[in-house]
Amino acid sequence: MTATVSYAYAVARDADGSLEEALSGLPGVAEATVHLVRVEHSDDVVVAVSPVPERDFQEAALRAHLEDLDWLESVARAHHRVIEALAARTAVLPLRLATVYLDDERVRLMLRARREAFADRLTDLAAQVEWGVKIYVEAAAEAERPAGPPADPGLTPGRAYLSQRRAQRNAREDAYRDAEQAAERVVAAARAYAVDRVQHRPQQGELARGPGENVINDAYLVPLQQAEDFRADVMQAAEGLPGVRVEVTGPWAPYSFATLTEAEPLKRATP
Repeated sequence: MTATVSYAYAVARDADGSLEEALSGLPGVAEATVHLVRVEHSDDVVVAVSPVPERDFQEAALRAHLEDLDWLESVARAHHRVIEALAARTAVLPLRLATVYLDDERVRLMLRARREAFADRLTDLAAQVEWGVKIYVEAAAEAERPAGPPADPGLTPGRAYLSQRRAQRNAREDAYRDAEQAAERVVAAARAYAVDRVQHRPQQGELARGPGENVINDAYLVPLQQAEDFRADVMQAAEGLPGVRVEVTGPWAPYSFATLTEAEPLKRATP
């Protein structure tokens, strides 16, 4: 029999006892059945978990898996799928990807120790959603701008090359200035709606999907009833700024705002 550990997806509030139904038939990581861990004789704060193979989440194996983009994407999709199913019904605190405990009893002990802090944070995040806002400087920014005057035909090839490179550099600098202006517009638009903001590091490499360079990668916490107004206003931030693109994603469960600032973060258990 394959040894397992408990994979924890999120802390949630199960006020009406309907979350088991929401998770019924929903496959989690490694296609495992998801269930809820509760504290006996306590209130409605629960943790969604599922069993996963111990061998895949031991420290050395997990480090190797995190370099495997196919494996990582599969786990991330399952993780997100469970959280979104919960978020459709209730307030949730998404946990970090690949948070595991030795067993459900260890999850229960953690929940018992931190139940009050979880309950308070769930109350803070009730009826709030997360929007992701990224700003890109497009790779083709130079081509989109009006061409400068042609190089003097009397220039030597070397001087003509330097003149062209200088024009390209100026175009890039203009694009970055425009991106700064777009960022200011986003902040001004968000101020009317958002109750919180988290500034993430810009994405690079495999994480930076789509054309251009990601220069802003922020998350905003917005009341659900104002979510679409927020999106519409922020999407206008790049209007009239050639070579700058604003991407708005969501609404999501509040992934960026789930951390409890007055409690130690959950630690990944070492089997």
